[in-house]
Amino acid sequence: MRPMEKAIRMLAGTFVTISVILGYFVSPYWFLFTLFVGLNLFQSSLTGWCLAEQILSKFGIGVEEDAPKTPKPSKG
Repeated sequence: MRPMEKAIRMLAGTFVTISVILGYFVSPYWFLFTLFVGLNLFQSSLTGWCLAEQILSKFGIGVEEDAPKTPKPSKG
């Protein structure tokens, strides 16, 4: 599994879990946030575009590291 895919699944799972807990103990309106997360996952599966992926990549989360770069020899 790609690191970004793992990060998106972890974020979505965390949001759904927290919003269900808040919906049960605080206010049923929190279930709307659960619906939003589900609809966003559905939309991203159809379009291939995910706002959460863009946000996470800006913070460097889930971005694959390049192979270690060897320093170039200095001239002189």
